[in-house]
Amino acid sequence: MDRAAIYSGNGKDLSPMSTTRRQFVQATLASGSALGMLPAAEEKQEKQAPAPKLRLGLIGPGGMGTAHLKLLVKRPDVEVTWIAEVDKNRLASAAEFVEKAPNGKAPKTTNDLRQVLDDKSIDAVLIATPDHWHTPAALLALDAGKHVYVEKPCSHNIREGRLLVEAVNRTGKVLQVGTQSRSTPTVREAIDRLKSGAIGEILCAKAWNSQRRGSIGKTKPAKPPETIDFSMWLGPTPETPYRSNMLPGNWRWWKAFGCGDIGNDGVHELDIALWGLGADRQPDRITGAGGKYFFDDDQEFADQMVCTYEWNPTGAAKERKMLVFEQRDWSPYVQEGYENGNAWYGTKGMLILGKGSGWALYGERNKKIEERSGGIDLSAHHSNFFDAIRLGKAVNAPAIAGHLAASLAHFGNIAVQLGRTLEFDAKTEKFPKDSQADALVRRPYREGHWAVPKGV
Repeated sequence: MDRAAIYSGNGKDLSPMSTTRRQFVQATLASGSALGMLPAAEEKQEKQAPAPKLRLGLIGPGGMGTAHLKLLVKRPDVEVTWIAEVDKNRLASAAEFVEKAPNGKAPKTTNDLRQVLDDKSIDAVLIATPDHWHTPAALLALDAGKHVYVEKPCSHNIREGRLLVEAVNRTGKVLQVGTQSRSTPTVREAIDRLKSGAIGEILCAKAWNSQRRGSIGKTKPAKPPETIDFSMWLGPTPETPYRSNMLPGNWRWWKAFGCGDIGNDGVHELDIALWGLGADRQPDRITGAGGKYFFDDDQEFADQMVCTYEWNPTGAAKERKMLVFEQRDWSPYVQEGYENGNAWYGTKGMLILGKGSGWALYGERNKKIEERSGGIDLSAHHSNFFDAIRLGKAVNAPAIAGHLAASLAHFGNIAVQLGRTLEFDAKTEKFPKDSQADALVRRPYREGHWAVPKGV
């Protein structure tokens, strides 16, 4: 889970987010006074030798952007000095929140992220925009000399993800992808057990996203609200008419802007599954089945899908590996005790995990050996990002990890759309035998727009 429910100006929830997901963000924000502080040892060090505050620019103070903001303003080691947002009302609200925070002061505001990037005093930006802006904004920020925290999925398509990895290598700047499970202690403990061989050789991993979404209804093109700079919101995306069920939060169900729920919630589970499986490259073979089984609305992505990803043996890896992803956006039921979760099946046992709840390790004959409980720690992910900037530590969610996880989401959408098995070449990042699939490695952009990534 990552994005909080997004609200309109009148407080009505317009996004088909589950109650469970909203409860997580609410719980995260409610505990902000504790989560927003540095660990005790770091806090003591901060008091002994105060370091200059990192100056941050927040690009996109929407649902998840606000969740970040409510933790960031409590930190003694950072200062939110810029906010960029195309919605005038949301921009004003976010700026007021920062100003009224303890020891807070009014940040600069803009509807154009380029103003943030032009400010030489800004150390880093946090990008919490819709998906179609993630990579374009991150590339601009990296080339402007800023460190970057970018929300998941880190890319809108496979090609963008590769460009992001290359940009980090080229600029030498820190980039953290917003898959905060990678900094969550309970999840890291589970991965440690897998890496230590607790369940033997892992041949198969499973990830699932099962929850009850809501319908977004059916609408026709309309004039955008005067409070929103819709052209700026579109950015490098080709001209697309505004619809009332597109903003603020339902853009993720439109192919021009989002990646469906596999790229929204599912990418968290896919990332964790890959991590535990030990796959360090994209798969060789992808299959996908699904479609709109339940919702009769404007959503353009499947509400039910099953995808499989297979890796052939290479190098030291002597066994084939498989990852299975299941998604049911109409289902109010849980699997293995978790709404969104993971499982790894090894030759000597299995491990079942719910990133927001905990995990259980089983040996042969289903004997429970060990279990842990604990929630997601967003603040720890912030701390890891800031430590990487200040101290040169490695980020827990680097660009390559974000690219591999996002690739699985993109593969799944492509396989379901085309309805056939796909063969992928991870070295060239192409579908060499399928021109129709290969065309979907990229996306069309608005001709001549300043944010179109170079090399797409």
